[in-house]
Amino acid sequence: MLSLASMAHAEIPTSVADMVNPLMGTASNPKLSYGNTYPAVAVPWGMNSWTPVTGKMGSGWGYTYDAEKINGIKQTHQPSPWMNDYAAFALFAETGPVKIDQQDRASWFSHKAEESHPYSYKVYLADYDTTAEVTPANRAAQFRFTFPKSDDAHILIDGQNGGSSIRIDPAHRRITGTVSNNSGGVPDNFKNYFVAEFDTPFTVSQSWGDDQKLADALTQDGKHVGAVVSFRTKDGQQVHVRIASSFISPEQAIRNLDTEIGKDSFDQTEAKAKAEWEKELGRVQINDPDLDNRRTFYSALYRMLQFPRMFFEIGADGKPVHYSPYDGKVHPGFLYTDNGFWDTWRAVFPWFALMYPERDSEMMQGLVNTYKEGGWLPEWASPGYRDVMIGSNSANIIADAYANGVRGFDAETAYQAMIKNATVGTGRPTDKKGETISAEGREGVDWYNKLGYVPYDVGINENAARTLEYSTADFSISQMAKALGKTGDVALYQSHAQNYRKLYDPQTGWMRGRNKDGSWETPYNPFKWGDAFTEGNAWHYSWAVMQDVQGLIDLMGGDRKFVDRLDSVWTTPPVFDDSYYGTTIHEIREMQIVNMGQYAHGNQPIQHMIYLYDWAGQPWKAQYHARDVMKRLYAAVPDGYPGDEDNGQTSAWYVFSALGFYPVTPATGQYAIGSPLFRTVTLKMPTGKVLTIDAQNNSPANVYIQSVSLNGRPVDKTYLTHDALSQGGTLRFVMGPTPNKAWGASKAAAPFSMTAAKGQ
Repeated sequence: MLSLASMAHAEIPTSVADMVNPLMGTASNPKLSYGNTYPAVAVPWGMNSWTPVTGKMGSGWGYTYDAEKINGIKQTHQPSPWMNDYAAFALFAETGPVKIDQQDRASWFSHKAEESHPYSYKVYLADYDTTAEVTPANRAAQFRFTFPKSDDAHILIDGQNGGSSIRIDPAHRRITGTVSNNSGGVPDNFKNYFVAEFDTPFTVSQSWGDDQKLADALTQDGKHVGAVVSFRTKDGQQVHVRIASSFISPEQAIRNLDTEIGKDSFDQTEAKAKAEWEKELGRVQINDPDLDNRRTFYSALYRMLQFPRMFFEIGADGKPVHYSPYDGKVHPGFLYTDNGFWDTWRAVFPWFALMYPERDSEMMQGLVNTYKEGGWLPEWASPGYRDVMIGSNSANIIADAYANGVRGFDAETAYQAMIKNATVGTGRPTDKKGETISAEGREGVDWYNKLGYVPYDVGINENAARTLEYSTADFSISQMAKALGKTGDVALYQSHAQNYRKLYDPQTGWMRGRNKDGSWETPYNPFKWGDAFTEGNAWHYSWAVMQDVQGLIDLMGGDRKFVDRLDSVWTTPPVFDDSYYGTTIHEIREMQIVNMGQYAHGNQPIQHMIYLYDWAGQPWKAQYHARDVMKRLYAAVPDGYPGDEDNGQTSAWYVFSALGFYPVTPATGQYAIGSPLFRTVTLKMPTGKVLTIDAQNNSPANVYIQSVSLNGRPVDKTYLTHDALSQGGTLRFVMGPTPNKAWGASKAAAPFSMTAAKGQ
């Protein structure tokens, strides 16, 4: 990893926001991911983020740490490089002859002259002796450019490829425009309207059209247009730009500018943005001597609080309103987007339910609106339906929120949407073998509901993974049905939640693809990535039975054999079969190089596996491995993540694990216990109560739990409940250098499973 010393200021930060390193995860590329992040300048869940750009226009890898030149600072909505961006446009500053082309205008820069915070970004553009800064609001931002003495100082607004327009109004020192670039998931009328106001008169106003040639025209429309405004500057003169955007209208963009920036100075906007991060990050206060671990924690928490982003705005009446990427119309109410539930149902949304139930309620309201406007719940939204990843994981998110007390959304309509996803084929175009494929609903739903699994031999890829994920989602539906009094549905979806059993092959001891006639996938290689599974193999997906770990234990032959199988994940060499992909995808490489056997923490399907020891009588192994993964795979440096950090899930694993517990099973209100990382953590719970996590004797060597108590009462279970944590108090761990193998070892101590433990 890159040196922490090279990233940190000499002084210890006094604020939690300044603990964050937004460059964590930026030393990535398509072949090897250490996060695949970019240094987002935003407020928590803000509709817009801003990022410096080192890459080519249209590339998902907009900013990479090892780049040498910067060519712009763009408004971005990119959730991950694999999804790419939409509604992006960039600002840049130059001196001397105007350079339009992105690569031609790029300036050398150094990380030594770069300051990156959640609430601001500052960089020295060496080729132009100019400093560029940006600080954000929800739907707006302020730029500050500090120029040298020059008769030819310029600020460019680049509309990017994909359709754009520009209007320059020199009299009012204003530029307005639209951008329509996107990577899918939008209707034909999709536009991002922006307005930029300058505090300095223009000496020259120019624009360019699709021919990329400068013209004196004040308006341009085309596939890729832009504007250049020029100034005569004194040495050290600053030019400020107030900017905002809207997906609704030009008028709404101006409203966003006036309400979010108004007459504030750059410094005032920056102070407000920092205060928002201090408020949200500051809900968790850490007292621990390890500064590096604290930096990593807050950097991970910063990433978690970026997505899903707001896709609603505040109308003239002061109420939320949104343009819908599902039907192209404007509707009242909340909408959030830029999220892949295949990732984030696991720990991000449980964190919101625990710490931000009011925000989670808005997100659930947004999901209901998505269903009303588009007819389906999304599984990957960016900004509308995207045909990426698998599963029916919106059910987990909704049911988990409801089970943990999140209210204020139309639960009946949400339930109706969950049932539609689970029962109705989409009727969209089919693949060559006649199977329905779409970005909505469950692919292979008819097969699944007929046989209890998606067959291997009917032309639907990743079929075993789909079956396992549908099974978990069906458990969540059963929990929601029970909570809503839908008694007729409870037994049906509980039975469907047992469908994982149909893919367990007792001969191999792994989950395995199954043909429609009941025979097994042949030939079979549990090391084969893809094919029947999604970005993993049988070693990873065989543990994807979060709803019934005890049932899986029984299938594998009991606790001893189950633990032996868990142990073998760590000790089996990282061999693999990449023939399905025809190349070694980065997820495979990331597993191979970290020397953790078959454990592939860089991707989401196996991230919960560590905690399954809690069900099998050996929780001390969960304690060891949780601390080991935190220590070896995470750090607040550019190569500080173990794989893709899409939408905060890999960060959420760290945040929960560092506190000492993790949400394995959805819609149960339970958290499996691991090993707390810090000596003392104080959480401001949304109930108004304070939860103190006190880990006595904690140290890098003392990773094992000796005892646990909550408010003075011993905890002999290997789980904690949502309700108990929400009421605050003191959760005390006593830690030591060797395992207490008696603690949590009984079957009665294990967390929830659909299948009751034998003898209980």
